[in-house]
Amino acid sequence: MTYFTGQEAFRKRRYPKSFISKLSDSESEAAETQTWLDFAENCKYITGNEHNELYATYENIIGKLVIMSLHPENWSW
Repeated sequence: MTYFTGQEAFRKRRYPKSFISKLSDSESEAAETQTWLDFAENCKYITGNEHNELYATYENIIGKLVIMSLHPENWSW
C-alpha cells in the first residue's frame, strides 16, 4: 500500500498541504508494514535475517518520507 500512497503524494506535489498529507499517510503505511514484519517474524513466517533486512528497508523509506515532508518545496514545480 505504501507504494501507491507514495504515488498519490508525488502527483499532489503542486499542492504542499495535500502533498504533506499523502506523505504522512505513506509514513503510517510503512510503519504498519513494520508491525506486520514483527508479527511475521514472531510467527516464524520469515527468518530473523529477512525481518531485519526488510525492516531496515522500511526505516530507510520512512526516513526519506520524513525528509520530503519537512522540505516539500524541494519536490514541487
